[in-house]
Amino acid sequence: MDYEEAKKIIVEKLQKKAKTKTKFYFNDLAKMIGEKPRAAKKLITQMIQEEVLEYWSSGSTSMYGLPGVGKQAAAEHEE
Repeated sequence: MDYEEAKKIIVEKLQKKAKTKTKFYFNDLAKMIGEKPRAAKKLITQMIQEEVLEYWSSGSTSMYGLPGVGKQAAAEHEE
């Protein structure tokens, strides 16, 4: 799968689920595009670098989502 196709699939699926869930595990994203972990990691890393996706970590859990979506995004701008 090429990068543009993977980006389109992931963004569409995350936007559809944005009302109920805003952060996803790596394995969820890999399943969405039907890639094995190594190939999916390259595509997801490129999406993070281009700011199509954002990486979020609680320290023990790593998740991915669309930038500026969800409760965490709103809380990060508070001071």
